[in-house]
Amino acid sequence: MTLHGTNLSGATSVKFGANSATILTNTATQITVSAPAGPPSSVGVTVTTAGGTSNPLPYFYLAAPTLSDLSPHLGPATGGNTVTVFGSNLTLTSAVNFGANPATGINAVSDNQLTVTAPAGSGTVVVTVTTPGGTSTTATGNPYYTYLGAPVLTSLTPSHGSELGGDAIVLGGSNLTYTDAVTFGGVPASFAALSDTQVVATSPGGAPGTVNVVAHTPAGNSNTLPYVYDPS
Repeated sequence: MTLHGTNLSGATSVKFGANSATILTNTATQITVSAPAGPPSSVGVTVTTAGGTSNPLPYFYLAAPTLSDLSPHLGPATGGNTVTVFGSNLTLTSAVNFGANPATGINAVSDNQLTVTAPAGSGTVVVTVTTPGGTSTTATGNPYYTYLGAPVLTSLTPSHGSELGGDAIVLGGSNLTYTDAVTFGGVPASFAALSDTQVVATSPGGAPGTVNVVAHTPAGNSNTLPYVYDPS
């Protein structure tokens, strides 16, 4: 760090509280030092020359940030969604990274909570937070975030059923493991995700005619496929 002042030539010591710093450069108006370690606290920084010891200026040692959780832990590969980061010592956050990719829109809600806009990415990555106190690690909490491909529907089996509903419909496709909603013409259906390529839904009732079936995951909505309600 750099100290600015007057009459600084020939400094014999720079102290952070009781701890001595290593002097790197020294002029009459500026000293650069390597700050010593210290526990989270506020200490006075002083410079000593042949002319005496300066007035102290405050320096704050900050604890490194820690992460305890994220919400959500899943999101689209395209990014752009809001993720809440929970932990401690987060107030002075200067950067949040999802793997190697920086997040944007950092908002420190409190010392224990941030919101950020996730960057694009792939796979499962570690989220880290950087403050003047350092960068968080994976030693505590659950700082892992998984990018998901958008759900895709390729088939409905069968593609028609009774207007009364109650039919078992198999949705085939990809990226369906984390399906959290299935709708028939906007009407929610009960469902079970069997695998990444298959979901079984129970058709809700509907008026005779054709409706669009959509699957939703944390990565967004799927394409639509037509389903026909037959008159009873």
